[in-house]
Amino acid sequence: MTSPFRIDVHHHFLPPGHMAEEAKRVEGAHAMPRGKLLSWTPRHAIDIMDANGIETAIASISTPGVWFDNGSRAPALARAWNDYAAEQIAAFPRRFGLFAVLPLPDSDASLREIEYSLDVIKADGIGLFTNYDGKYPGDPAFARVFEELDRRGAVVYFHPTVPAYGRPIPGVLPQVVEFAFETTRAILSLLVSGTLTRLKNIRWIFSHSGGTTPMLAGRLEHSLERPPHGEKLPDGVRAELRKLHFDIAGASNTGALAALRDLVPATQILYGSDAPFVQAEKGLKDMAKTPFTADELRLIERDNALRLLPRLARP
Repeated sequence: MTSPFRIDVHHHFLPPGHMAEEAKRVEGAHAMPRGKLLSWTPRHAIDIMDANGIETAIASISTPGVWFDNGSRAPALARAWNDYAAEQIAAFPRRFGLFAVLPLPDSDASLREIEYSLDVIKADGIGLFTNYDGKYPGDPAFARVFEELDRRGAVVYFHPTVPAYGRPIPGVLPQVVEFAFETTRAILSLLVSGTLTRLKNIRWIFSHSGGTTPMLAGRLEHSLERPPHGEKLPDGVRAELRKLHFDIAGASNTGALAALRDLVPATQILYGSDAPFVQAEKGLKDMAKTPFTADELRLIERDNALRLLPRLARP
């Protein structure tokens, strides 16, 4: 087997302490059996990585995150989660990075966690969900947080969560289709609020090939490039979308990638596995069927991530 070389920007940690406390909540959001949720270890993650040519995985939390009930425990849960991830980075050099979790929608606590995560434990970026307590990222309630992330030129990674609207189809987990629309709603919120146009220093990454965004790009252009939204998008919708980065976790089939490739160049596409919830080998088999050139695959699997996360470019 060749030496691992891929950089996986969509890889979830299940810290044992966090899972012992929150397994019931997490179990309700995923199809993975409780035993597997509770038995995860960093060594299991490394075994998956080695078997699939992944040199470094950027750890992030998956839904439901750390905001429960009234959210009083969220700051402590976020700090414990981030500290655990930082310990694994120290224990396994070169193998892990971190998109730190924030206790949103508490903006004050989130600003403190940004400072701690980026300045103290040296996280590679910040991981966010598509909505918090029913509010999407362009909401004015989150403006201070995004302004601070822009000031820092941070990498901001978005993962979908349970939708704030309506009820999913009974018996169908939200990740089947709702997550794709959640990601699209988050991008739409950032577009119509003018956040993408106004904050030019954030490096944005969205999961799952942008959800349904590539398929709806033309519809967004037609609807948003006129009043009342057009003034916030002076360069047009597509110009803003082409600045974004998209990982291909769970959306590496030929149809999804054809739509994404029509929207953005290969320089904006990143490899993601969605481990441990998805088998990494399936995504790689799908990628092998796509018409990307060898140079494009190198960009997707490694070089684009190195451009965003230069810390990983070590000898």
